[in-house]
Amino acid sequence: MLNAVKLRNFGPLTELDWPGLGAINLVIGGNGSGKTFLLKALYSATRTLEDYKRGEDPRTASAILADKLYWTFQPGKIGDLVTKGVDGTLSCDVQFDGRHFSFSFGKDTAKRISFLENHVPPRSGNSIFLPAKEVLSLHRIILKSREQDRSFGFDDTYLDLARALRQSTTRGKNYAQFATSRRRLERMFGGRVEFDEASDQWRFKKGNQRFPIGVTAEGIKKVAILDTLLGNRYLDTSSIVFFDEPEAALHPAAISILLDIVALLAQRGIQFFLASHSYFVVKKLHLISRQSNMSIPVISLRETGANLDNLKQGMPDNPIVDESIQLYKAEVELSLQ
Repeated sequence: MLNAVKLRNFGPLTELDWPGLGAINLVIGGNGSGKTFLLKALYSATRTLEDYKRGEDPRTASAILADKLYWTFQPGKIGDLVTKGVDGTLSCDVQFDGRHFSFSFGKDTAKRISFLENHVPPRSGNSIFLPAKEVLSLHRIILKSREQDRSFGFDDTYLDLARALRQSTTRGKNYAQFATSRRRLERMFGGRVEFDEASDQWRFKKGNQRFPIGVTAEGIKKVAILDTLLGNRYLDTSSIVFFDEPEAALHPAAISILLDIVALLAQRGIQFFLASHSYFVVKKLHLISRQSNMSIPVISLRETGANLDNLKQGMPDNPIVDESIQLYKAEVELSLQ
């Protein structure tokens, strides 16, 4: 499990120190605060350790990391990831089960990372980044854009996800919590998204009816991605899921069900990092934390820095929460007039 992270001069994150990470971790903040950037930084480090020494891949960890950073953030050169206007280097230190993976480089870096130190054994699991936008309707376009055209546009989070979804569903006994989660996901929308190999198309199956993916609701397609990754065994008990805006395209009731499923999967071993600016997400995770006595670390990103809280101790001090409270107070005042 990812235990701690320290970042310096990493894009919009000039200084971040987040220890004591848990099975579920929440990143909150306004637009442009660096939520997605943080998730992508952690994802790049995690996937480097999963690709390193896997199969016959001869690349060094440094070469894998440089490639992952380049195609995940898609800068002109990876040195462009260094915070603008600073004289120092970009540095990142992450801990996996107490062991460190650290790297740093300067703004003139093109492809070779100047410093990398790794004490983490190669990871056998598969981690994934779930973007705010669903990818099923763009599946073939993403694969062609990156695998054939080798062009910028869809970054590595989209490519890795498209490839993971390409794996066929595996039949047979699954982890009990995974099977339960899949049943809950199916009940949420009354059906299931499946890949039809004959037509090379994703379709939504509801009873005996099948609907083209293009006319299927955004929320269904988004939830179907998680269901597919559980069904084809891409995710296992050592996976880390980086979930960007889980609330996107979902009704608050569906958000509540989805986060209950996240909590169930976290109890089985999958670690989650969620980035959100939704009061519903923060409130629901707070309730999950209290009901299950689960520690849920939360980091609030602001222009002035980052604040650390834990939902087990209460709702965090953050503009998202403050604005929701102000709206509630305004509604109460109107009702009393």
